[in-house]
This record gives sequence, structure tokens and C-alpha cells, in this order.
Amino acid sequence: MGEAVHIWFLVAYFVAILALVAGMIGGSHFLGQRHMARATIQPFESGMIPLGDARLRFPIQFYLVAMLFVIFDLESVFIYTWAIAIRPAGWNGYIAILAFIGVLLAALAYLWRLGALDWGPRSRLRPVPPPR
Repeated sequence: MGEAVHIWFLVAYFVAILALVAGMIGGSHFLGQRHMARATIQPFESGMIPLGDARLRFPIQFYLVAMLFVIFDLESVFIYTWAIAIRPAGWNGYIAILAFIGVLLAALAYLWRLGALDWGPRSRLRPVPPPR
């Protein structure tokens, strides 16, 4: 009998939340101002008139650098937690974190060598060798 009472409290809570949300949305619909001027229909972009399409194409380097930042930033969390627990970890933890940082540096060197961090324009022509 105790569980049934708790379920009814939960149901009453959900009903109260739904009534509150419906009341806020309905109140703003009936009490809100209605302006249909041309300026109020346009989106506000920091005081600037929006021009063009909002769907711009960004180069893949933006997304690639963002993913690399998230990955390497997450690894810094592991290094920070190791630094907090350095004494209990002892020499085994020190060797483990050195191996971890070594793998991170190898991954960074691989990405650098692959050209994933290059932002300059890629020329389609081969570089001209210097005159002899």
C-alpha cells in the first residue's frame, strides 16, 4: 500500500508540471504582444541585419581541429587525476603516465606528419626546386 501512495505523488507531480508548462505557454500566447512589422519578423543577429543564407560551408579543418581539441583535452583530465594521486600511484603510476604521454605525443606527431593540423591553402602545383 505504501508504493501506491508514492506512485500517486509522482503522477500528481507530473500533472502539476504539465499544468504549469501549459499555463506559461498559454499565458504568453494570450498576453503577449503581436507585432507584424517587417523588422520584428526578421531574426535579430546582434544588431546586424542578416544577409545571405545561415547554412555556410566551413572547411573540414574546423571540425577536425575541434575533434582533436576534445580528444586531447580529455586526456588532460586523466593526467590531472594522476597528478592528484601521484603518491599512492608510486613508480608504477609514474611509468604508466609516461607511457600514456608517449602515446599522446606519438598520436600528435602522426597527425602533424599527416597534415591534419595544416591550415594554409593547399597548392595543387608541386613546389619549384630552387635554381642551382
